[in-house]
Amino acid sequence: MNEQLSNGLLESITGNNLVSLYDNSLAALAFIAKGDYLKAEAIFDFFNNHVNSELLNGTGGFAQFRVSDGYPLSGSGRWLGDNAWLLIALNNYEAKTKSDRYINLTQSLNNWIRKLQDVDGSLWRGYDPLSGVKTNKVTENMIDAFNALPGYDSLHKNLLKYFNDVRWDTYNKVLVSSPGDHYMYALDNFSWGYCALKDFPNSSLTFADQIFLTQHFAVSTGNLVSGYCIDIDRDDVFLEGTGQMVVAFQKAGLMDQANFYLKEIEKSITSGPSATMGIPYATNRGSGYGPDLLWQGADSLPCVSSAVWYLFGKLKFDPMAVGYAKNIPEEDKFWLK
Repeated sequence: MNEQLSNGLLESITGNNLVSLYDNSLAALAFIAKGDYLKAEAIFDFFNNHVNSELLNGTGGFAQFRVSDGYPLSGSGRWLGDNAWLLIALNNYEAKTKSDRYINLTQSLNNWIRKLQDVDGSLWRGYDPLSGVKTNKVTENMIDAFNALPGYDSLHKNLLKYFNDVRWDTYNKVLVSSPGDHYMYALDNFSWGYCALKDFPNSSLTFADQIFLTQHFAVSTGNLVSGYCIDIDRDDVFLEGTGQMVVAFQKAGLMDQANFYLKEIEKSITSGPSATMGIPYATNRGSGYGPDLLWQGADSLPCVSSAVWYLFGKLKFDPMAVGYAKNIPEEDKFWLK
């Protein structure tokens, strides 16, 4: 977390000239969790300075990726999940500091996300970078938005109805990516689903053990690491996702499991360029979500997202907690039925 550039941004992996909106939102949250508001503000200031030129321009939304000097990467999509995480970070900042410094940025993100809701209650993933049309519907992204948008109104109600009708495994009581698909189960939907939805069944975390739990040797250290894969392939330990599960375990009060997996993640800690200590994205170069291999270096170079979710666990900080006060009517909590 000492890798912040002069423009306030952090590269996703040290020295790779790639800046992720999601990773920078996580970094801002980590700075907030540690009380380092100036570093969080440096990230927010960058995006606040690009509201008119980017967030409100064209299809709207901030680009998923940009180069380290701040310019959006050519062909980068404007995706719901990444923008929702920036809003989650801003919500945490406002809750901690009681400052309305970024009220325009916050409201602009809120409005942009709301425009993505379809007539069936779902939210589009965002805008295709080539055609500019709304494309795909991703459960993980919709969970992010449900938490990021404050309160509980018709958008939340209709989204829950969509989840219940289309993205709910009634037997196992978990949210799915796409019913009947080989990769219908995704780890993020388990950890974030549990964190975002009040009174979500603890059985979803037990089911995660059945579907995703695995062991692999960490390329970075040679140590055998137990943890969770991102999907049913179980061909690597997804270190960022294992950190997400730690936060979910902490919310559930399952501290033994949380502490165990924190120690497992620590088995992969390695040094990167300039002796930077960090945590790779995965233990080994297996596949990501789906069959495609992770990028070269995913198992050896320090990664912002993995480090941040590990820090959340160490600090017992749940980034979604600020969005829990929604007063969801009992009749809308389909997961309790």
